[in-house]
Amino acid sequence: MRIVSALALALAVFAAAPPPVDDIDPPIRDVLTKYLRFSADELSDLQRGKIVRHSIDTTAAGEMAVTGGIRVNASKQIFLALVRDIASFKRGPDVVEIGRFSEPPTLQDLATLTIDTDDFNPATCRLRDCDVRLPASVIEQVPHARDPGTYFKQVILNNVIAYEKGDATGRLLQYDDGERPIRPVDEFEALLQNTPSLGALVPGLPDHFRHYPTDTVAADDDFLYWSKEKFGIAPFITVTHVTIACPSARTCVMATRDVYSSRYIDASLSISIATGAGDRSDVFYLIFANRSRANALKGAFAGLRRAMAARRARGSLEDNLKHVKARIESGLAPR
Repeated sequence: MRIVSALALALAVFAAAPPPVDDIDPPIRDVLTKYLRFSADELSDLQRGKIVRHSIDTTAAGEMAVTGGIRVNASKQIFLALVRDIASFKRGPDVVEIGRFSEPPTLQDLATLTIDTDDFNPATCRLRDCDVRLPASVIEQVPHARDPGTYFKQVILNNVIAYEKGDATGRLLQYDDGERPIRPVDEFEALLQNTPSLGALVPGLPDHFRHYPTDTVAADDDFLYWSKEKFGIAPFITVTHVTIACPSARTCVMATRDVYSSRYIDASLSISIATGAGDRSDVFYLIFANRSRANALKGAFAGLRRAMAARRARGSLEDNLKHVKARIESGLAPR
């Protein structure tokens, strides 16, 4: 009886608790509910300070999407300062090496990137059977490279330079390392079409990614960085384009696209929304959403693999949100 009474009292207290103040900017609330599928209960939990996260249903083969959010007791300007110092912000147990490309990009930007046989093994790299994502024209030159590690870095750099110039002929437009060719630009275009939230947040931003650098948007910052990250049985090297835009004084959006991944990822698009809580300047909501495509999530048992990957992604997202919140609230802005 004592346990039942205690439970009844707890339920009564919970029922009597006032609902949280609705301090989410209405346009952002619309994006969260319409496109990112946040429920009313999740928005309520978010405003109470709880971490919320869930998967977003996808219909395309090999595609996975997750989103989540957290309330941060600090100025969103600290978050923006942190992400602009991307090498310090992202480095951690899973991001072992990282660097930001200069303007224009040079080979020196990749000086601290180490390439060993776990990253790229030229001895086993053959057309339709290579351990990293490369087009046929590049794979055919691997046996002739005097220094395969430097050659691989040069391939990455050439791709970045071509991307920065808008030169499609210099891009890595098709991967021929496996049995099925993969066209990352086409896969990314499909992600854009499946992510209407991006244009709803910042009109013109989807075209900015499609036609960069010829299509401009009112961006506060545009930069590229590289990283070597631990994932699965082998690390992967990736190049990411970051765009920061603030469509209003209350909200800033950081969107990122995968420009190259040596393994695992066919295409990826991420959105981080930093939006003020009401009129306060010392509290904001940080919302994150990612939509990715991976060849490994297609074919036999694809549904099971996607479910496992989504579960892992949700857990990783929760950990990352906790880490970012703690770092921002500690005031660890870059030096």
